[in-house]
Amino acid sequence: MRLNSPQMNIIYKACIKASRSLIRDFGEIEKLQVSSKGPGDFVSVADKKTEKIIIEELLKAHPDYGILSEEAGEINKNNKEKRWIIDPIDGTSNFLNGIPQFAISIGYEEKGEITSGIIFDPIKNEMFFAEKGSGAFLNNSRIRVSNQKKMRDSILVTGGPRFSSKRRSETFDEYINISNKVNIPIRKYGSASLDIANVACGRFDGFWQWELNYWDVAAGIIILKEAGGFIEFLKDSSEKSLLKKNTVATNSKIHQELLDSLIKKNIE
Repeated sequence: MRLNSPQMNIIYKACIKASRSLIRDFGEIEKLQVSSKGPGDFVSVADKKTEKIIIEELLKAHPDYGILSEEAGEINKNNKEKRWIIDPIDGTSNFLNGIPQFAISIGYEEKGEITSGIIFDPIKNEMFFAEKGSGAFLNNSRIRVSNQKKMRDSILVTGGPRFSSKRRSETFDEYINISNKVNIPIRKYGSASLDIANVACGRFDGFWQWELNYWDVAAGIIILKEAGGFIEFLKDSSEKSLLKKNTVATNSKIHQELLDSLIKKNIE
């Protein structure tokens, strides 16, 4: 770790401690008990265990800080000035099927702005992290977004809508539309936080996905910005929750072209 602020040290320790349990569980995936939250959206014992370890570590350091997490919801909800945004396993479906493409994502938010964050892939031992004004890193190496200026030469990555999504058919149409437009390679890996992190380090040139949760993207916001990229959240006239994010994240150079290629019905 090249950054040594108190917040980064706290997040780092929480990630490392939680990852040990997560790696063990991933190695015994067939023995995990799984309970359904709904079609296409499952939560495992490992998910809850990982979240518990992270929350305990964060509360140990700052008992009064707010926490927003996927399973636990809000803790110390009156503290909106300083809070942690947690996704214990981003890519749960991958995890439950033995696919090594998932991450722990923790962002630190101060006065409504994400100022530091970590996205940790425990299987590949890749830790993406950044702090406002200090650059973005992958393990101990500085990272930057790609220099790709044209979408036709880009590699894009996207997620998919939930089964209950009203935009499900439109999202599929967007995929086909962009792919056919200039024969662009599009990948789909199933972990939004890792997708954004991979845009930050130049592996991909752009990413989009509608109806993401705030905890899916919080850490990625600061990592991508500090790597020189651009992330934008489009407003949805049908979406009332401030926690839902229609996300477009790029190396900044192809941003407008990607926006223009998306079907943005009901999104301003």
